[in-house]
Amino acid sequence: MVVAIIAIASAGVTFALRDSADTQLEREAQRLAALLESARAQSRTTGRPVQWRAVAGGFQFNGLPPGTLPENWLVPTTEVSGAGLLQLGPEPIIGRQQVILGSSALPGRSLRIATDGLRPFAVTADAP
Repeated sequence: MVVAIIAIASAGVTFALRDSADTQLEREAQRLAALLESARAQSRTTGRPVQWRAVAGGFQFNGLPPGTLPENWLVPTTEVSGAGLLQLGPEPIIGRQQVILGSSALPGRSLRIATDGLRPFAVTADAP
């Protein structure tokens, strides 16, 4: 009887902890915003320009040594809409920039990662 109760409780916890596609997209957007800020800070400290570019299956940070930052999506269904190119520095104030993330698992849902050039990159829901 005790083993059956533990098994049922474990199954319930497993289903509760599963990530929905919406949560995965939000996590991916927050991660990208943090990576962009890290690349921006590294660009400012080294004085070298850094560029972020979306590529098939992931992204690249041009201007940083290879392996400095991750260059893949956590979830393979992640997609970039529009121009996937950002200039991250080395100037302390960069131009207004944004990238829009979506997921092939969530058609019609997207998140915007944007900065006004002064403040850090932030994640917001993309207006349709």
